[in-house]
Amino acid sequence: MRLSTLCTTLRAAVAHGRASCYLLAGLLGALGELAAIPSPAQAPARPVEIMVVGFDHLHQLYTAQDPRSDVFSPKKQAELAQLRAQLQRFRPELIMVEAEPKEQPQLDSLYAAYQQDRLQFSALPYGRSERYQIGFALAKELHLPAPQGIDYSTATSQGLLSTGRNIDLFKQGLRELQLTARPLKRQVQHDSLSVRDYIALMNQPALIALSHRALLNTPALVTSGTFAASGINTNDLGRVDTAYVGAHYITLFYNRNLKIYSNLLRIQQKTRAQRLLVVIGQNHVGVQEELLGANPTYRVVPAHTYLKAPAGRRTKVKKAS
Repeated sequence: MRLSTLCTTLRAAVAHGRASCYLLAGLLGALGELAAIPSPAQAPARPVEIMVVGFDHLHQLYTAQDPRSDVFSPKKQAELAQLRAQLQRFRPELIMVEAEPKEQPQLDSLYAAYQQDRLQFSALPYGRSERYQIGFALAKELHLPAPQGIDYSTATSQGLLSTGRNIDLFKQGLRELQLTARPLKRQVQHDSLSVRDYIALMNQPALIALSHRALLNTPALVTSGTFAASGINTNDLGRVDTAYVGAHYITLFYNRNLKIYSNLLRIQQKTRAQRLLVVIGQNHVGVQEELLGANPTYRVVPAHTYLKAPAGRRTKVKKAS
């Protein structure tokens, strides 16, 4: 009951000799309404700011035949330091990495050793990965707690979807992604493109959209088909409806990303961190930004606002013939 309504009610009650009853009821109603108005302390807080940075997994750059491809080389270590310096400007309070929550005790132990200078990344099986080269190193530089694992690990190969109506459109999308991204990777491996510039290019909107479209949009066109017997898939979501085989293919990727998103939300609720930096494979960026963008608790800060592409090197999508 609004206060103006309360006054009218009380006047009517007085006129009919029932003021005491109406007064009590009116006061209770008004108090209930006032209690529903949030106090400044209860008012919605500012959105949590989150930046999702996509990586071509750094440990996969390395080939034993070419030492220039090794992120442990002095040149690439300097480039990674430049990349971390740019990410520092975002001022994250917590870093999230592509590791499963069940791995958190190991992450905590390794990070504690790293903080005390008792851990060399070269001693780790995946020490070249962005989990350590960016996640751990940046957290230490900013005096942050241990990076938190948010992954839900499944494996689905891009070539799993092999036949069906419109399969050529799907393969064309994959080919465009490969023609655009693979030359950049080779340039990094041969030291003609820095790691810093490579990750900046990988996070330009055009390339984020290209990979998102290739894996989570275009496959829906493929119907009445099958998965390749030699294809890799560890994400069992039940019987495949072959009439919608492309949609099922998207579901495999989306299911994993939904669980990553759920892990992210849970950790943010637990830690209450207000500025989050997510270090993850580039194929995840589009869907994670889509999910986060629909959540009013979060404000997505695109990585390209901090990672500027080198002059004259904007990502150009190469069309498949």
